Amino acid sequence: MYDRILVATDGSEAAAAAGDVAVTLAEAFAADLHAVFVEETERWPFTFDEQQAAEMRQEGEEVVSSVADRAAEAGIEATTAVLGGEDPIHRTVLTYADEQGVDAIVMGTHGRTGVGRLLIGSVTEQLLRESTVPVVTVREKTTVEWPFEDVLVPIDGSASAHAALSEAIELAKQTDAAVHLVHVVDTGLVTGDVDGGLVLEALEEAGEQALDIASDRVAQSAVTTVEASVVSGSPSTAICAYADERDVDAIVMGTHGRTGVERVLLGSVAEGVIRRSELPVFAIKAAQES
Repeated sequence: MYDRILVATDGSEAAAAAGDVAVTLAEAFAADLHAVFVEETERWPFTFDEQQAAEMRQEGEEVVSSVADRAAEAGIEATTAVLGGEDPIHRTVLTYADEQGVDAIVMGTHGRTGVGRLLIGSVTEQLLRESTVPVVTVREKTTVEWPFEDVLVPIDGSASAHAALSEAIELAKQTDAAVHLVHVVDTGLVTGDVDGGLVLEALEEAGEQALDIASDRVAQSAVTTVEASVVSGSPSTAICAYADERDVDAIVMGTHGRTGVERVLLGSVAEGVIRRSELPVFAIKAAQES
Protein backbone atom coordinates (compact mmCIF):
# COMPACT_ATOMS: atom_id res chain seq x y z
CA MET A 1 0.00 0.00 0.00
CA TYR A 2 2.79 2.39 0.96
CA ASP A 3 6.12 1.80 -0.77
CA ARG A 4 7.94 4.98 0.26
CA ILE A 5 7.21 6.90 3.45
CA LEU A 6 8.64 10.32 4.22
CA VAL A 7 8.90 11.85 7.69
CA ALA A 8 9.68 15.55 7.98
CA THR A 9 11.32 16.34 11.30
CA ASP A 10 12.63 19.34 13.21
CA GLY A 11 13.72 17.67 16.45
CA SER A 12 10.62 18.67 18.42
CA GLU A 13 8.62 16.24 20.57
CA ALA A 14 5.86 16.00 17.97
CA ALA A 15 8.42 15.40 15.23
CA ALA A 16 10.06 12.70 17.34
CA ALA A 17 6.66 11.01 17.72
CA ALA A 18 6.18 11.35 13.96
CA GLY A 19 9.51 9.57 13.47
CA ASP A 20 8.34 6.68 15.64
CA VAL A 21 5.04 6.44 13.75
CA ALA A 22 6.84 6.58 10.39
CA VAL A 23 9.18 3.77 11.46
CA THR A 24 6.20 1.65 12.58
CA LEU A 25 4.39 2.19 9.28
CA ALA A 26 7.52 1.54 7.24
CA GLU A 27 8.04 -1.73 9.09
CA ALA A 28 4.38 -2.70 8.69
CA PHE A 29 4.35 -2.06 4.94
CA ALA A 30 7.96 -3.05 4.23
CA ALA A 31 8.33 0.46 2.84
CA ASP A 32 11.40 2.57 2.15
CA LEU A 33 11.76 5.31 4.76
CA HIS A 34 13.04 8.83 4.12
CA ALA A 35 13.75 11.31 6.92
CA VAL A 36 14.27 14.96 6.03
CA PHE A 37 15.10 18.18 7.83
CA VAL A 38 14.58 21.47 6.01
CA GLU A 39 17.02 24.28 6.68
CA GLU A 40 15.43 27.66 7.05
CA THR A 41 18.27 30.14 6.92
CA GLU A 42 16.01 33.14 6.39
CA ARG A 43 12.97 34.13 8.40
CA TRP A 44 11.97 37.75 8.26
CA PRO A 45 13.35 39.96 9.73
CA PHE A 46 16.36 37.71 10.45
CA THR A 47 19.03 36.38 8.11
CA PHE A 48 21.47 33.76 9.39
CA ASP A 49 25.19 34.21 8.91
CA GLU A 50 27.43 31.40 7.69
CA GLN A 51 28.19 30.10 11.19
CA GLN A 52 24.53 29.97 12.17
CA ALA A 53 23.67 28.24 8.90
CA ALA A 54 26.41 25.66 9.52
CA GLU A 55 25.10 25.05 13.02
CA MET A 56 21.61 24.52 11.65
CA ARG A 57 22.87 22.03 9.08
CA GLN A 58 24.73 20.12 11.79
CA GLU A 59 21.60 20.07 13.91
CA GLY A 60 19.62 18.83 10.93
CA GLU A 61 22.09 16.01 10.38
CA GLU A 62 21.75 14.99 14.02
CA VAL A 63 17.95 15.08 13.86
CA VAL A 64 17.63 12.88 10.77
CA SER A 65 20.33 10.56 12.10
CA SER A 66 18.21 10.06 15.20
CA VAL A 67 15.33 8.88 13.02
CA ALA A 68 17.70 6.61 11.09
CA ASP A 69 18.93 5.10 14.35
CA ARG A 70 15.37 4.29 15.46
CA ALA A 71 14.68 2.81 12.04
CA ALA A 72 17.82 0.66 12.25
CA GLU A 73 16.58 -0.81 15.53
CA ALA A 74 13.53 -1.99 13.57
CA GLY A 75 15.71 -3.42 10.82
CA ILE A 76 14.99 -0.57 8.41
CA GLU A 77 17.64 1.36 6.51
CA ALA A 78 16.47 4.96 6.26
CA THR A 79 17.51 7.51 3.66
CA THR A 80 18.25 10.86 5.27
CA ALA A 81 18.58 14.34 3.84
CA VAL A 82 19.06 17.90 5.05
CA LEU A 83 17.34 20.09 2.50
CA GLY A 84 17.90 23.76 1.74
CA GLY A 85 16.96 26.27 -0.89
CA GLU A 86 14.80 29.32 -1.29
CA ASP A 87 11.40 27.61 -1.41
CA PRO A 88 9.09 27.55 1.64
CA ILE A 89 9.52 24.51 3.89
CA HIS A 90 6.33 22.77 2.81
CA ARG A 91 7.19 23.21 -0.88
CA THR A 92 10.69 21.83 -0.29
CA VAL A 93 9.20 18.77 1.42
CA LEU A 94 6.64 18.25 -1.36
CA THR A 95 9.28 18.62 -4.08
CA TYR A 96 11.46 16.01 -2.39
CA ALA A 97 8.46 13.71 -1.95
CA ASP A 98 7.59 14.02 -5.63
CA GLU A 99 11.16 13.40 -6.77
CA GLN A 100 11.48 10.30 -4.57
CA GLY A 101 8.05 8.86 -5.43
CA VAL A 102 6.86 9.10 -1.83
CA ASP A 103 3.28 7.89 -1.28
CA ALA A 104 2.75 8.98 2.35
CA ILE A 105 4.11 11.85 4.44
CA VAL A 106 4.26 11.74 8.25
CA MET A 107 4.79 14.88 10.29
CA GLY A 108 4.07 16.44 13.64
CA THR A 109 1.27 18.93 14.12
CA HIS A 110 3.32 21.19 16.37
CA GLY A 111 7.04 21.80 16.47
CA ARG A 112 9.59 24.09 17.98
CA THR A 113 8.61 27.72 18.30
CA GLY A 114 11.80 28.85 16.64
CA VAL A 115 13.32 28.37 13.22
CA GLY A 116 12.27 25.23 11.39
CA ARG A 117 8.97 24.94 13.25
CA LEU A 118 6.22 22.62 12.04
CA LEU A 119 2.94 24.15 13.06
CA ILE A 120 -0.72 23.87 12.20
CA GLY A 121 -1.39 27.16 10.47
CA SER A 122 2.09 26.97 8.95
CA VAL A 123 4.02 24.09 7.44
CA THR A 124 1.68 21.23 8.33
CA GLU A 125 -1.43 23.07 7.22
CA GLN A 126 0.18 24.04 3.94
CA LEU A 127 1.19 20.43 3.38
CA LEU A 128 -2.37 19.32 4.08
CA ARG A 129 -3.65 21.82 1.53
CA GLU A 130 -1.21 20.93 -1.24
CA SER A 131 -0.07 17.32 -0.82
CA THR A 132 -1.43 14.86 -3.36
CA VAL A 133 -0.45 11.92 -1.14
CA PRO A 134 -1.82 11.08 2.32
CA VAL A 135 -0.42 13.17 5.17
CA VAL A 136 -0.35 11.36 8.52
CA THR A 137 -0.42 13.93 11.32
CA VAL A 138 1.04 13.10 14.71
CA ARG A 139 0.91 14.84 18.08
CA GLU A 140 3.44 14.55 20.91
CA LYS A 141 1.64 11.63 22.60
CA THR A 142 0.57 9.84 19.44
CA THR A 143 1.51 6.19 19.10
CA VAL A 144 0.48 3.57 16.58
CA GLU A 145 -1.10 0.33 17.76
CA TRP A 146 -0.28 -1.98 14.86
CA PRO A 147 -2.01 -3.86 13.47
CA PHE A 148 -5.03 -1.57 13.41
CA GLU A 149 -8.21 -3.14 14.73
CA ASP A 150 -10.59 -0.21 14.23
CA VAL A 151 -10.38 2.61 11.67
CA LEU A 152 -12.75 5.60 11.72
CA VAL A 153 -13.85 7.48 8.59
CA PRO A 154 -16.01 10.63 8.82
CA ILE A 155 -18.47 10.61 5.92
CA ASP A 156 -20.20 13.64 4.40
CA GLY A 157 -20.76 12.60 0.78
CA SER A 158 -17.92 14.75 -0.57
CA ALA A 159 -15.26 13.66 -3.06
CA SER A 160 -12.66 14.06 -0.34
CA ALA A 161 -14.54 11.74 2.03
CA HIS A 162 -14.92 9.27 -0.85
CA ALA A 163 -11.13 9.29 -1.32
CA ALA A 164 -10.61 8.88 2.43
CA LEU A 165 -12.89 5.84 2.47
CA SER A 166 -10.84 4.23 -0.30
CA GLU A 167 -7.70 4.77 1.78
CA ALA A 168 -9.36 3.39 4.91
CA ILE A 169 -10.54 0.28 3.09
CA GLU A 170 -6.99 -0.42 1.95
CA LEU A 171 -5.68 0.11 5.48
CA ALA A 172 -8.34 -2.20 6.88
CA LYS A 173 -7.46 -4.89 4.35
CA GLN A 174 -3.91 -4.96 5.68
CA THR A 175 -5.04 -5.93 9.18
CA ASP A 176 -8.62 -7.18 8.90
CA ALA A 177 -9.66 -4.06 10.82
CA ALA A 178 -13.22 -2.92 11.39
CA VAL A 179 -14.22 0.22 9.51
CA HIS A 180 -16.35 2.71 11.43
CA LEU A 181 -18.32 5.25 9.40
CA VAL A 182 -19.66 8.33 11.13
CA HIS A 183 -21.69 11.24 9.82
CA VAL A 184 -21.99 14.28 12.06
CA VAL A 185 -25.11 16.41 11.88
CA ASP A 186 -23.73 19.87 12.59
CA THR A 187 -26.25 21.36 14.99
CA GLY A 188 -24.54 24.72 14.56
CA LEU A 189 -26.13 24.98 11.12
CA VAL A 190 -29.59 25.34 12.67
CA THR A 191 -29.87 29.06 13.35
CA GLY A 192 -32.25 31.96 12.97
CA ASP A 193 -35.98 31.59 12.47
CA VAL A 194 -35.90 28.32 10.54
CA ASP A 195 -37.81 25.29 11.74
CA GLY A 196 -34.99 23.54 13.56
CA GLY A 197 -36.75 20.19 13.73
CA LEU A 198 -37.29 20.01 9.97
CA VAL A 199 -33.73 21.11 9.22
CA LEU A 200 -32.24 18.52 11.58
CA GLU A 201 -34.45 15.82 10.10
CA ALA A 202 -33.31 16.73 6.59
CA LEU A 203 -29.67 16.74 7.65
CA GLU A 204 -30.04 13.35 9.35
CA GLU A 205 -31.66 11.89 6.22
CA ALA A 206 -28.84 13.21 4.06
CA GLY A 207 -26.35 11.70 6.50
CA GLU A 208 -28.08 8.32 6.39
CA GLN A 209 -27.97 8.37 2.59
CA ALA A 210 -24.25 9.17 2.58
CA LEU A 211 -23.61 6.38 5.08
CA ASP A 212 -25.66 3.89 3.04
CA ILE A 213 -23.53 4.61 -0.03
CA ALA A 214 -20.31 4.31 1.99
CA SER A 215 -21.50 1.10 3.68
CA ASP A 216 -22.23 -0.44 0.30
CA ARG A 217 -18.68 0.35 -0.83
CA VAL A 218 -17.24 -1.32 2.26
CA ALA A 219 -19.49 -4.34 1.83
CA GLN A 220 -18.29 -4.76 -1.77
CA SER A 221 -14.66 -4.76 -0.66
CA ALA A 222 -12.77 -7.44 1.20
CA VAL A 223 -13.55 -5.59 4.43
CA THR A 224 -16.54 -7.23 6.06
CA THR A 225 -16.90 -5.49 9.40
CA VAL A 226 -18.50 -2.05 9.38
CA GLU A 227 -20.32 0.16 11.86
CA ALA A 228 -22.21 3.22 10.58
CA SER A 229 -23.54 5.95 12.87
CA VAL A 230 -25.18 9.35 12.63
CA VAL A 231 -24.27 11.61 15.54
CA SER A 232 -24.99 15.26 16.31
CA GLY A 233 -22.94 18.16 17.58
CA SER A 234 -19.85 20.10 16.64
CA PRO A 235 -18.25 17.95 13.91
CA SER A 236 -14.62 17.86 15.07
CA THR A 237 -15.61 17.38 18.72
CA ALA A 238 -18.11 14.65 17.84
CA ILE A 239 -15.61 12.80 15.65
CA CYS A 240 -12.97 12.79 18.39
CA ALA A 241 -15.54 11.73 21.01
CA TYR A 242 -16.67 8.83 18.81
CA ALA A 243 -13.03 7.78 18.32
CA ASP A 244 -12.45 7.80 22.09
CA GLU A 245 -15.67 5.92 22.89
CA ARG A 246 -14.99 3.20 20.29
CA ASP A 247 -11.27 3.06 21.07
CA VAL A 248 -10.33 3.30 17.39
CA ASP A 249 -6.69 3.14 16.29
CA ALA A 250 -6.67 5.74 13.52
CA ILE A 251 -8.83 8.35 11.81
CA VAL A 252 -8.88 8.60 8.03
CA MET A 253 -10.57 11.73 6.71
CA GLY A 254 -10.71 14.15 3.83
CA THR A 255 -9.10 17.54 4.02
CA HIS A 256 -12.08 19.12 2.28
CA GLY A 257 -15.72 18.22 2.66
CA ARG A 258 -19.31 19.29 2.60
CA THR A 259 -21.67 20.77 5.16
CA GLY A 260 -24.74 22.05 3.38
CA VAL A 261 -23.25 23.74 0.32
CA GLU A 262 -19.66 22.66 -0.47
CA ARG A 263 -17.29 24.05 2.16
CA VAL A 264 -13.58 23.78 2.78
CA LEU A 265 -13.05 21.82 5.97
CA LEU A 266 -9.40 22.63 6.54
CA GLY A 267 -9.44 25.32 9.20
CA SER A 268 -12.61 23.84 10.69
CA VAL A 269 -13.45 20.13 10.87
CA ALA A 270 -10.26 18.51 9.57
CA GLU A 271 -7.99 20.89 11.44
CA GLY A 272 -10.15 20.59 14.55
CA VAL A 273 -9.76 16.80 14.56
CA ILE A 274 -6.03 17.05 13.94
CA ARG A 275 -5.65 19.53 16.80
CA ARG A 276 -7.71 17.50 19.28
CA SER A 277 -7.03 13.84 18.57
CA GLU A 278 -4.05 11.96 19.96
CA LEU A 279 -4.58 9.35 17.25
CA PRO A 280 -2.72 9.30 13.96
CA VAL A 281 -4.91 11.13 11.43
CA PHE A 282 -4.55 10.13 7.80
CA ALA A 283 -5.58 13.25 5.87
CA ILE A 284 -6.61 12.60 2.27
CA LYS A 285 -7.19 15.02 -0.57
CA ALA A 286 -9.43 14.09 -3.50
CA ALA A 287 -7.60 13.94 -6.83
CA GLN A 288 -9.78 16.62 -8.43
CA GLU A 289 -8.83 19.04 -5.67
CA SER A 290 -5.15 18.97 -6.67
